[in-house]
Amino acid sequence: MKTILFVTDLYYPAKGRNYYEEDLFLTSQLRESFALTICHPQDIHAFEKHYDLIVIRNAGPVANFKDEYLAFRERAAANRYKTYNSFDGKGDMNGKDYLLELTKAGYPVIPTIDDVKWIEKLPDAGTYISKPKDGADSIGLERISSNELTSKLSAGEDRNILIQPFIDFEYEVSFYFIDHEFQYALYAPDKQKRWMLTEYVPTAEDLKFANRFIEWNNLAWGIQRVDACRTKQGELLLVELEDLNPYLSLLELQPDIRQKFVENFKHSLQKALQA
Repeated sequence: MKTILFVTDLYYPAKGRNYYEEDLFLTSQLRESFALTICHPQDIHAFEKHYDLIVIRNAGPVANFKDEYLAFRERAAANRYKTYNSFDGKGDMNGKDYLLELTKAGYPVIPTIDDVKWIEKLPDAGTYISKPKDGADSIGLERISSNELTSKLSAGEDRNILIQPFIDFEYEVSFYFIDHEFQYALYAPDKQKRWMLTEYVPTAEDLKFANRFIEWNNLAWGIQRVDACRTKQGELLLVELEDLNPYLSLLELQPDIRQKFVENFKHSLQKALQA
């Protein structure tokens, strides 16, 4: 039986959901097919050499253990460790600079800059959002009025911050993929309660939108979550492409959809092990 080092932080205090419940469910399912050990992200170095595959799940934002994460990625490359997700993604696993790239390339993404001197490249807005490039879970996110923008974010002073116009969207919706295959979608009908999710049935146009980012990312294997917002004009815009350890809201799913996801996840893990 193949061995898995399942990396998670069971005590991470996520807003509005319990990470540990999802990972306890997942590990209970994976133990049917793999020999599995749960490991905190700060302890990977002590175990990594002894496992066939290292699976990074609900470990929380890497900003909380950035040095350990970067060191692990270096060791994984040097020692050819098999990781899940694969470390060839271009999304959140490398920070949020990709939002700048996608903006320049004309993708349907919330327009993004990282220097206030480029503010004319953004649509006029009374309010802007600033957030750190290595952030997650809204950590470090701040709303700034247009009058405060220059004083709070001096030109060229901190290129680790992204700046976006504040979007008064209708709702947020997330599309979940294993490898390049769509699995399910969830949305928050009440945008004030972003983690009260319900099933969303995507249109063909919705899936075309989400697949553009999956194809762009070209991840070898792994779970990806395409987060988007629906504007007042009906357009979908990318919020982020989570390709490292996306929370899956598995326990919010109908049992048949959840079980199908688990089986597809196991199949993907086997594919990663054989690569």
